[in-house]
Amino acid sequence: MPDWPSRMAGMRAVRFHAYGAPRDVLQQDRIAAPAPPPGRIRVRVLACGLNPADWALCHGLFAGALPRGIGLEVSGIVDAIGDGVREVLIGDIVMGMADYAGCSSAGAADYAVMNHWTRTPNGIDPIEAAALPMAAETAFRSLESLGVGADHLLMVHGAGTTVGFAAVQLALLRGARVVATAGDTYAERLRRFGASVTSYGDGMAERVRALTGRAPDLILDAAPVSGVLPELLRIAEGDTRRVLTISDFEGAKALGIRHSFGEKVGPCYDMMPSFAAWAAEGRLSVPIAGRFSLEDWRRARDISLGGRARGKLLLLPGA
Repeated sequence: MPDWPSRMAGMRAVRFHAYGAPRDVLQQDRIAAPAPPPGRIRVRVLACGLNPADWALCHGLFAGALPRGIGLEVSGIVDAIGDGVREVLIGDIVMGMADYAGCSSAGAADYAVMNHWTRTPNGIDPIEAAALPMAAETAFRSLESLGVGADHLLMVHGAGTTVGFAAVQLALLRGARVVATAGDTYAERLRRFGASVTSYGDGMAERVRALTGRAPDLILDAAPVSGVLPELLRIAEGDTRRVLTISDFEGAKALGIRHSFGEKVGPCYDMMPSFAAWAAEGRLSVPIAGRFSLEDWRRARDISLGGRARGKLLLLPGA
């Protein structure tokens, strides 16, 4: 196992002390490791996944007491247990969600408090486990909101994103037929899963129709904001209830399309053990685009903000 800094000397944590652009407000601090409150655990962080949600937090999403940390999903080794926790032991390797709201730091640190977790089963690399929780939970919740079932033809736009990639696999596990839009990076992997795949851009509606023979029953937009919602609505034959976006909230409001913040389905963290089991069985994965030491967090941030990571970026505090 890698060596972590002594808690007595303080731990490293990437945090922001004011709201604003991530390049302006994020800094690395040296602070005391947080103690887990009742119902929580603390881990020595093996890996932390970075997501667009981290940059939204910097801009004020779910505003709260400052300073606050980034890094919403982690894998780590349990090293402290709060009152009332019975299902894990010191030394267990777990994966799940960091308590970014209840602490002044989150997963991008040497130690993190977790509020949702499951043991990491055999068959999953403990580092790669950190890439799974947020993408899988967001994808599963989106499929729940849409009501995707075995009798549906689902279109996943942006299947090369981590959420889109997970959504294709989870929909196929439900028995749905899936048509996906993706670039060359992951198109073949998506086809091997069992999805029909086409590219983005002009003529997308016609290509989808050619692959499927009919309009999709439901459409999930998992791509970065690109102004594509009018085209997706056309593919859905004008039915706004058949389209859900997880990214283009303003476009959705303008067109009357569903968006993830407007749905009634709440977080599905209780599915974490299932996500872990499916991953261990080789039935669920999230592509990893890069691994960085914690000291190299600025480079990982800039790649993510550039919008072309093509997979999950992981920070490795022990590297």
